[in-house]
Amino acid sequence: MLFGIIAGISWGLETFVLGIALSMTPFVSDEQALFLAPFVSTFLHDLCSAVYCCIYNGARSKLPDLVKALKSDVGKYIILAAIIGGPVGMTGYVLTIKYMGASIGAVASAVFPAIGAVLAFIFLKEKMQWYRWILLCITLLGVYGLSYSPDLAVSNFWLGIAGALMCSFGWGIEGVILAKCFKNPDVKNEYALQIRQTSSALIYAIIILPLIKGWGLTAKLFTNADYRSVIPVIALAALFASISYFSYYKAISKVGVSKAMALDISYVAWAMIFNLIFKKDYSILNPVTIICALLVVVCGILAATDFRKVFSKT
Repeated sequence: MLFGIIAGISWGLETFVLGIALSMTPFVSDEQALFLAPFVSTFLHDLCSAVYCCIYNGARSKLPDLVKALKSDVGKYIILAAIIGGPVGMTGYVLTIKYMGASIGAVASAVFPAIGAVLAFIFLKEKMQWYRWILLCITLLGVYGLSYSPDLAVSNFWLGIAGALMCSFGWGIEGVILAKCFKNPDVKNEYALQIRQTSSALIYAIIILPLIKGWGLTAKLFTNADYRSVIPVIALAALFASISYFSYYKAISKVGVSKAMALDISYVAWAMIFNLIFKKDYSILNPVTIICALLVVVCGILAATDFRKVFSKT
C-alpha cells in the first residue's frame, strides 16, 4: 500500500515538472514544435528513465538476470505492455497535459483505474458489478464536465480528451498485462521497468520519430544553446517517473492491479497541490472544477474496487 502511495506522490511531481518542460520555448516556438512536442518529450522522457534503470540494475550486477528475463516468454509480454503503455499511454498523457494543463490533465487521465477494471473484467474474467459500471459512467461525465469551468486555460479540450482516452486505455491494458506477468516469481519489478522503458524509447527512436519527422527537433534540443535548457527538466521528470513506475509495479505485484491503480490515482491531488504551491495556479479553485475533479477521483477509485472482497477481508 505504501508503494502505491509513493507512486502517486512521485507521479504528481513528474506531472508538475513535465508541464514546465512542455511550456518552454523549444516546444512552443512554432506550429511544428507544438505538434512534435508530445512525441519528442515522451521519447526523451522514456530514454532518460531507461538510462536510470540501466544504471540501477548495473550497479546491483543484475544485467545478466535482466537479459534472461527479456528472453523469456514473460519478457515478450512485458515488451507488449511497454508498447501499449509507452507510445500509446504516455503519449496520450503528454497530450493531455499539453492541451489541458498539468492540473486538469492529471484529473482527465485519472480515468485509467476504472478503464483497467473494465479491461480486467474482459481479459482476466474479473467480475465487475453493476454499480461499478455506473461509477465508471459518472467518472467519464466528470472528465467531460471539466470543460465547462470558465476559469481554466484549456488550449484544446477535445485533443486533451483524446489524449486522456489514449492514456487511460494504454495504462489500463498495460496494468492488466503486467498483473499477469508478475505472477511469475522470476519477473522482478526493476527488470520489468528496464524492459518497459527501453522498449518504449526504441519504438519512438526507430518508428515514431522518423514517421513524424521528429528527429530534427530532437537534435536541435541538444545542439541549440537556447534549447538545451529543456533537457535537464525532462530528465528530472523522468527521474520522478522512474521512482513512480518502480513503486507502482511493486504495488501491482503485492496487492493486485485494481488496488495499485486506486492508490496510484492519488497523483491527481498531488499534481494540483504542487501547481498550487510552486506555480500559484489558482484557476482550479472554482466550484465546477472541484466538483468534477472529486467525481473523477472518487468514482474512479470506487469503480476499480470490488467491495465484496474488501468487506470479506475486513
